[in-house]
Amino acid sequence: MSTASQAHDYEKLLREAGVRITRPRRTILRILSEGGDHPDALEIFRRASAIDPSISLSTVYRTMRLLEDKGAIHRHAFANGPSRFEQADSDHHDHLIDMDTGAVIEFRSDRIEALQDEIARELGYEIVFHRLELYGRKRRG
Repeated sequence: MSTASQAHDYEKLLREAGVRITRPRRTILRILSEGGDHPDALEIFRRASAIDPSISLSTVYRTMRLLEDKGAIHRHAFANGPSRFEQADSDHHDHLIDMDTGAVIEFRSDRIEALQDEIARELGYEIVFHRLELYGRKRRG
């Protein structure tokens, strides 16, 4: 999906929720659409305020909460850090968090998915939802 299209979809969701699309909010939506990473609210604020200095941190928080409530973004509370956000329209994936840099690496493993299904089945369950987060450090040498 294109950046402009994603920003438009976010705007449409917010309008349907009765939210006014102000210039600061439009800037925040553009930042979210352009990013392929997992920014926290302060990083979104930093990027948005570089474009429009009138943007407030509270507008960022309110906008993120609205988008999360509408299912347009996912909030991740990775250990030892602030909540981070990503677009909800991506395919299922898991995360490896670099404990030294805070980098979030997305990955998908059919073996892990199959093992999770097998374990759930053995215990008499069907997986409805799951989230896998691995925390590590780069190997030296």
